[in-house]
Amino acid sequence: MSRQRSMEAIEKSEYVTIGELVRLTGVRYSTLKFYTEEGMLPFEQAEENLTRRYKREESVERIAYIRQMREQKKTIPEIKAILKSK
Repeated sequence: MSRQRSMEAIEKSEYVTIGELVRLTGVRYSTLKFYTEEGMLPFEQAEENLTRRYKREESVERIAYIRQMREQKKTIPEIKAILKSK
C-alpha cells in the first residue's frame, strides 16, 4: 500500500494522480474518471506501472471550468465541444 503525499507536497508538485486531484478539488473520483475517459481531462501515462499523471495547475483550472459550465446547465456534449474549441 502506498503512502499518501501531504497536501503541501501535492500543492508543490507539477504532476498529480487522480486521487490527489480529488483531494485538491473536492470532486468525486468517479466524476474525474468519467471526465478522463470522455477526453475532457488530459493526462500523461507514466511508463512505470502505467500511472496516469495530470498536470496539477492545468487540471485544477480545467475542473473548475467544467464545474462552472455544469452550473450553467450545459450538457456533457456541449462542454466537450467548448473544450475542443479552446
